[in-house]
Amino acid sequence: MTSNVFGNPHSASPSSELSTKRIEHVRLRVLRFFKADPRDFDIVFVANATAAIKLVATAFQDYRYEPNQSGFWYGYHDDAHTSLVGVRCLASAGSRRFESDTEVEDWLAGRKNKDLTTAHNDGDPTAKYGLFAYPAQSNLNGRRLPLDWSSRLRKSLDPAHKDIYTLLDAAAYVCTAQLDLSDARSAPDFTALSFYKIFGFPDLGALIVRKSAAHMLQRRRYFGGGTVAMVISQHDDWHAMKDHSLHEQLEDGTLPFHSIIALDSALNNQERLYTSMDNISRHTKDLSLALYNNLSSLRHWNGRAVCEIYKSTRSKYGDSTTQGPTIAFNIRTSQGGWIGKSQVEKLAIARGIHLRTGGVCNPGGIASSLHLSAAELRQNYAEGMRCGDDLDILFGKPTGVVRVSLGAMTSWKDVKVFSDFVEEVFVERPRAVVASVTLVTLQGGSRKRFPMAALRRLKELLAAKMLRPLKDV
Repeated sequence: MTSNVFGNPHSASPSSELSTKRIEHVRLRVLRFFKADPRDFDIVFVANATAAIKLVATAFQDYRYEPNQSGFWYGYHDDAHTSLVGVRCLASAGSRRFESDTEVEDWLAGRKNKDLTTAHNDGDPTAKYGLFAYPAQSNLNGRRLPLDWSSRLRKSLDPAHKDIYTLLDAAAYVCTAQLDLSDARSAPDFTALSFYKIFGFPDLGALIVRKSAAHMLQRRRYFGGGTVAMVISQHDDWHAMKDHSLHEQLEDGTLPFHSIIALDSALNNQERLYTSMDNISRHTKDLSLALYNNLSSLRHWNGRAVCEIYKSTRSKYGDSTTQGPTIAFNIRTSQGGWIGKSQVEKLAIARGIHLRTGGVCNPGGIASSLHLSAAELRQNYAEGMRCGDDLDILFGKPTGVVRVSLGAMTSWKDVKVFSDFVEEVFVERPRAVVASVTLVTLQGGSRKRFPMAALRRLKELLAAKMLRPLKDV
């Protein structure tokens, strides 16, 4: 990019032709990265994984305009990112939340009971089309869901499963695992992902589409930018879409061609540094197992566990088929109380540690892990809880989690640093029994209780100007 001039690809100028050539080169290279045959798949560049999901959802939504159609039915797994949950608002023929893997398995097998009959019975029975969506990896705790659900649904002989397509949210999965689309017969119909989560840069996403399912996206009503071959705007509302490829029909407006060209460099660097995604997978599998063992073994002076880790019973650290390198947890005191997620984050920042806290955009996973009912969540909202705030504990329960994610550049030293941080700051020794907490004031005036063990790091917080003492301690 420092030695060439690139232009809007919707033109025939030399700079535009150069952009078009480089974009198509990257498009094919990305498909190869995911072992997807370009004869069977196309890739649509979008802003991020959420935009990819929304593109599918709005295309399906437009089937409500077809004669004698009421839209589409939508099914989604409970352990899903909000981007998947939000699709239910567009499913005018009804939607279903599958509460567990078992419910999905029963549905795929055609087993019917009072809670789970057939897909279309959960909505308008006249709906011809359906969409079933789930994450390849939970963005809450990293557990990995079965990748064969797409092929099993496609092969199902149950009439209720006819014309139900699959949408896989692979955004969390592809960070540390090889997404293998080499068998088009078993691949999801639509796969959403973000490249920045794999490479760090560029800020770009994609929708990978099985060409045999492409027709489901070609009836969308909106058009814009270079997606049309001809438009009449005076005295007629006729237009004709481009028909050379799927991606040119769906990539609205000017492509982010600089970001797509930068993606080529990102692929080069990934290959140079790590050779393959399989190497990254093995590396992060070992690191996450070590960190999980370290955190789960920590005990206070009285034997109480320090970390309450939210792990699926279906997953196992050290097994990359069932568990990714993510750990979600909360910290308890020796007396069983909770240390707020915001307190953990502030103390981690003082150590130069980057982590994420809160609901992490996974409402179903949070509700299940923290045993929060719908009524309790509404009550928390009424109390003023909002995304990103520091209302850590309400009515005796945590409102979110602390999440640690490991990646290609995570080292064994990083694992030790974080393990030592939790042990040094939060593990209470016998001398902490007499006075286990002290009251401090956070910047802004709010008052929080901290464990005495955390005072060993009080100087670091004061140096960072994140706390001021109420009195000398």
